[in-house]
Amino acid sequence: MTYIWLKAGHIIFVIFWMAGLFMLPRLFVYHQETAPDSPDNAVWIDRERRLLKIIMLPSIIVVWVLGLLLAHVTGAFTQGWFHAKLMLVLVLSGYHGFLSSYARKLARGERSLSGKALRMLNEVPGVAAALIVILVVARPF
Repeated sequence: MTYIWLKAGHIIFVIFWMAGLFMLPRLFVYHQETAPDSPDNAVWIDRERRLLKIIMLPSIIVVWVLGLLLAHVTGAFTQGWFHAKLMLVLVLSGYHGFLSSYARKLARGERSLSGKALRMLNEVPGVAAALIVILVVARPF
């Protein structure tokens, strides 16, 4: 029974976290289209901050805690598919950190990425999620 609840919680918080990973780069695109000294700029900064602090940060913490508990309960630490999944989750965690850093840059008025680059970056979580689902469901190795 513990396994089922851990798994359910893990999936729920993965959905929350992934929603934020998909949404934040899109907010950055819209943010960069506003003038740095406009009132809208402050609104975008607040939206990005709230998404990061209220949804994404708690979600990534719960995802990691429940994911590691699941791995322990199921003995996944010795399985190859889990090592590959863990690597992809580390990549997504680094991506999360990058997005958080870029939000702070935007708040300071630094706009180092183009809208096109941000749109391309928006594909990272989708590709990672697809690979993770394949690894977890098919367990190819």
